[in-house]
Amino acid sequence: MIQPTTQPMTQPDPATLQPFLVELDSFIERELAPLEAEGDNRRFFDHRREYARTDWDDNGKPHADWEALLAEARRRAREAGFLGFALPAEYGGGDASNWQMAVVREHLAAKGIGLHCDLQNEHSIVGNFPTTLAFRDFGTEAQKAAFIPGSINGEVAVAFGLTEPAHGSDATWLETRAEPCRRDGVDGWLLNGEKMWTTGAHAATHILVFARSEGEDGDARGITCFVMPNPTPGFTIEEWLWTFNMPTDHPRVSLRDVWLPDSAILGERGLGLAVAQHFVHENRIRQAASSLGTARYCIQESVAWARERHTFGRPLAENQAIQFRLAELQTDYELIRALTLEVAARMDTMNKREVAKVLSDKVAMCNYRANRLACEAADAAIQVHGGMGYSRYKQFEHHYRHHRRYRITEGSDEIQLRKIAGHLFGFIGGR
Repeated sequence: MIQPTTQPMTQPDPATLQPFLVELDSFIERELAPLEAEGDNRRFFDHRREYARTDWDDNGKPHADWEALLAEARRRAREAGFLGFALPAEYGGGDASNWQMAVVREHLAAKGIGLHCDLQNEHSIVGNFPTTLAFRDFGTEAQKAAFIPGSINGEVAVAFGLTEPAHGSDATWLETRAEPCRRDGVDGWLLNGEKMWTTGAHAATHILVFARSEGEDGDARGITCFVMPNPTPGFTIEEWLWTFNMPTDHPRVSLRDVWLPDSAILGERGLGLAVAQHFVHENRIRQAASSLGTARYCIQESVAWARERHTFGRPLAENQAIQFRLAELQTDYELIRALTLEVAARMDTMNKREVAKVLSDKVAMCNYRANRLACEAADAAIQVHGGMGYSRYKQFEHHYRHHRRYRITEGSDEIQLRKIAGHLFGFIGGR
């Protein structure tokens, strides 16, 4: 028998966050809107956006001018106190809860693309900082001192090397190996293998590399996380992977006899998957919130267009085929949003272990349905807008391309369904 959820799902009063959202909107209008309109910066957001952002002559990587503009936006957001909203107060942050971050993420995405929240490369003026918190919770005192301040002020950028050419979600089967190797009197490790989709490696000062140091293929234990400086001898970017959503900052890389000292280990030896999964539920619920914001944007733009556009002498909005599709999307949006905010609020009442045991299926539901909804809403917006919707003069193709990726990253649709089914049939979790 399916057991009902015993703990009531309650939410904070939305009014408590309203002053912050008002200040955030004021900052966007005061600081970012003029910056976005300065010179020819609009080329990064209008119909030229993909062409302008991509350095086609340098393997399709982000253009330097584009990344400089994003960095300036983050600098201003950092100085204004918005960028670090999610960080603990001890690091100068706002101690934002999961519920607050969900509300903010949706709020920003619902504005459409811009310097406030672009999505294509996960840029946002309210940052996420998962690696910062990983160093806080798993790092030695030396690692905390070396990486936390720099990751907050932008001097340190850490990429993530878990996925491999033959292994994605099946991370326990990764083939990268770490062998003990003493060099110049220092105990360390020799790493060999390949990684795929090592996002941000072009600008990363360090890369978290996950390698099997012991145990057998398929074992959850035996995988160790290493902090590798970039560049490092033996580490090579083999190719840049052009994607549905350009520019690309996703390379395939190789490690050939990469030597790292014991001090490069983050967390406990053999327990690296704990580092990899440290922020998984937070990332998934925030991703869902961003998808909800995009869905809201696409629905609202479509409703406005349908009211304005006349066909055969009548507003397009009077066409029931248009009404019903948008009504269904709005219904899904309201339902998924309600669950997402309630789950985020419940996450704030328990520790990570409890979240993994009690709420991981609910988080998966939110992520799965919100990401699909964003794609469905973008597709509907393209259809409602007709030829203009299909063009790059509207944002909908951009939204679709980005959110289609969300149905693979942070756990694919199938992984989310597997998680839900595991709880439903009693194979995992517990109430």
